[in-house]
Amino acid sequence: MKVLVLNCGSSSLKCQLIDMEKNERIMKGHYDRIGGSRSSLRFNVRGEKTVIEHPARDFEEAISEILSLLVSDKYKVINSFEEIGAVGHRIVHGGEKFKESVIIDEKVIEAIKECITLAPLHNPAGLAGIEACKKLLPNVPMVAVFDTSFHQTMPEKAFIYQLPYKYYEDYKIRKYGFHGISHRYVANRISEMTGKKDLKVINCHLGQGASLCAIENGKSVDTTMGLTPLAGVPMGTRCGDVDPSIIPTVMKLYDIKPDEMLRIMNKESGAWGVSGVSTDFRDIERAAANGDKRSILALEGRAYTIAQYIAKFIVTLQGVDVITFAGGVGENGFEERERICKYLECFGVKLDKEKNLIRGEEAKISTEDSKVGIYIVPTNEELVIAQDAYNLTK
Repeated sequence: MKVLVLNCGSSSLKCQLIDMEKNERIMKGHYDRIGGSRSSLRFNVRGEKTVIEHPARDFEEAISEILSLLVSDKYKVINSFEEIGAVGHRIVHGGEKFKESVIIDEKVIEAIKECITLAPLHNPAGLAGIEACKKLLPNVPMVAVFDTSFHQTMPEKAFIYQLPYKYYEDYKIRKYGFHGISHRYVANRISEMTGKKDLKVINCHLGQGASLCAIENGKSVDTTMGLTPLAGVPMGTRCGDVDPSIIPTVMKLYDIKPDEMLRIMNKESGAWGVSGVSTDFRDIERAAANGDKRSILALEGRAYTIAQYIAKFIVTLQGVDVITFAGGVGENGFEERERICKYLECFGVKLDKEKNLIRGEEAKISTEDSKVGIYIVPTNEELVIAQDAYNLTK
């Protein structure tokens, strides 16, 4: 069976076509600037890369263009759409309704719509992808895989905010956590790598977005992101945790409306807000290496907070066997890994600096006498989505 994986963002679409029997990724695509006149598709078929300039007004047009390329004479990835056995959709927020992936029907669609208030930027995009596939691939079953479902195993003491309880009763205001598909992949993969199932793992998914997850015996028991992906550790452009009173104070001082304040915390904060250099961590690393004080501050502050959260999760787990790094920066940023691990030496965490120089590959990077194993585990969210779609529809 071939599974089409779709990950719809606010104005972008990531996709893959995976042959599940051969365990082979046949196609990978990334559609940028959907809804604009300059939208384009980066298309990779079995390693052959190209950029296709093709405006797409909405997700239906973007998905239609991708499907037409799959059966085109030039690429001939598949002979017909009948070869697509299932479509797996990444949906960011499932609230408390979805504890696992599900086959999409009208009830599921309505339930995802009900979660829009919890993820107003993300769930509408996911729904747009579902509606597009209903029109373009009407006979192909679809599966929803939720970023939040992996964290539904958190105990109540971990997800309840110390606010009036009626907020939870009336509107389900609580910690949900995100990056769950990635955390789930790493939890399974590190168990395979070590040959152990009863592990206490702290996974650091670090990229433009960043979250940590405390995992015990393959299950999430706590995570850093909260009701939304804004909470937790500092990110590329998101502030992470701040004193809540800062928000109304800044709004009054600068006469800022709520929506604008949210935009600033999501789009103009984090490493970009502190450094003023770039939204790309590679640029900030270069500036820091050249002595830029604000870039150094942004990177050191982020590493410091991440290390503090790791220490917090050691308490949560009552120990730790393995610390894993995933995500774009976690997998490739050897400088960030070293900064973080330096703070953790008091727990017997010892990083092998030579082994740590590796980028983007599975590897153990701790010393032989380290009390805690340190691993790089490149994440594969698309594979998890494809596997769930395959298992539910085969």
